[in-house]
Amino acid sequence: MADVLQKVVEESRQGEAYAPFEGDPNEFKKKFYIESYGCQMNFSDSEIVASILHAEGFGATRNFEEADLVLLNTCSIREKAEQTVRNRLQTFRKTKENKPGLMIGVLGCMAERLKAKFLEEEKLVDIVVGPDAYRSLPGLITEAEGGQKSVNVLLSRDETYADIAPVRLDSNGVTAFVSIMRGCNNMCTFCVVPFTRGRERSRDAESIVNECRDLFDRGFREVTLLGQNVDSYYHSPVDGETVNFALLLEKVALIDPLLRVRFSTSHPKDITDDVLHTMAKYHNICKYIHLPVQSGNTRILNLMNRTYTREWYLNKVKRIREIMPDCGLSTDVISGFCTETEEEHQDTLSVMELSRFDMAYMFSYSERPGTLAARRYEDDIAEDVKKRRLIEIINLQNNHSRESYTSDIGKSFEVLIEGSSKKSDADWCGRNSQNKMVVFRKNDQPLKKGDYINVKVTSATSATLLGEIV
Repeated sequence: MADVLQKVVEESRQGEAYAPFEGDPNEFKKKFYIESYGCQMNFSDSEIVASILHAEGFGATRNFEEADLVLLNTCSIREKAEQTVRNRLQTFRKTKENKPGLMIGVLGCMAERLKAKFLEEEKLVDIVVGPDAYRSLPGLITEAEGGQKSVNVLLSRDETYADIAPVRLDSNGVTAFVSIMRGCNNMCTFCVVPFTRGRERSRDAESIVNECRDLFDRGFREVTLLGQNVDSYYHSPVDGETVNFALLLEKVALIDPLLRVRFSTSHPKDITDDVLHTMAKYHNICKYIHLPVQSGNTRILNLMNRTYTREWYLNKVKRIREIMPDCGLSTDVISGFCTETEEEHQDTLSVMELSRFDMAYMFSYSERPGTLAARRYEDDIAEDVKKRRLIEIINLQNNHSRESYTSDIGKSFEVLIEGSSKKSDADWCGRNSQNKMVVFRKNDQPLKKGDYINVKVTSATSATLLGEIV
């Protein structure tokens, strides 16, 4: 049962992304196919890669069998994520055997972590590119076309891809991701990100605002500002205005009241009252925060190097709800971290009880090679104990989610229409400010994607609100 539940949670952050381009598909002499796995940052990076390939004359295809170049943008956050990529590469093996000219590349965090070893382990891989080296793709492709295995996994202290206009992958034309920073300076002991994405650096504010304005002018109505820790965003040009995250939020919100603004991810130690007050001030900044807790026990948090205590986290949740009583809240939780006792596991459950998250990403601890935890601590919690604790966490969160969604019955929300419901073309779907999905009947009203509409909730599941147009 735990494996099934865990799989559902893991796959909620995993999937495929393609790059459909407008215009004549015959315009491009070569075709590429790209899949993205892991966090939203990877999906955003794939849009940068698509832009680079587009400029090199590569068009997109949804069918990897007709591609000249197949790319996997990978995630190293968990062992299972890496195994998924390895399995997917085996799927491409037969295609490569039948199409000798096919090039296969691995991008992203897994490429950075394994580096040249990847070429040795997976003989069918031709190109390995780290997150900071996507500008070198054209040269690497040329080398691979000549039969040479190509690798560039150099990390950068200043690369932000700020000057590259991303190609929106398989976009609904309504919502888009905008990267505001890269890398991470928080050395959480369980995390590979500082080693695979390098040190933190912020993109210049003007380029971010310009990208968001361009998206709005093209019909997009929601942007999500992305960073490993958005609250530490800080850009101070030699000549110009110093911009922190609160000010950046305001600048994007002021583009137009019809442009919704979201962001991810926040760190409990860094999110400030200034950010919260800015969120409360502007209607179009969504009232939703993803605030990873990871553990509810201070000793375990210290071992994780999260740099806050249980009490700090709970006070931050309290402060959020003081300033924005209607704010939606989600989190990340890890069960079975090194040396975690049963009492400490109960502390995590109690923090969940006190915080009442609307949603959570929940995992059992997976030791990642190269992390501080792998070097410092023994992964000493038995797998069956990890899984049992994970089931308890998931069951508790399911109850909280059900209560949260049920409590919205009878309320009305402004919903941004993202498209037709996956289950029925007779229904629209979209999210409210609190990031909850809302499904409602079209009823032949003259509405379209990108419209705002008030919807009254009539019923709910633990993950969806069902309603009718007010």
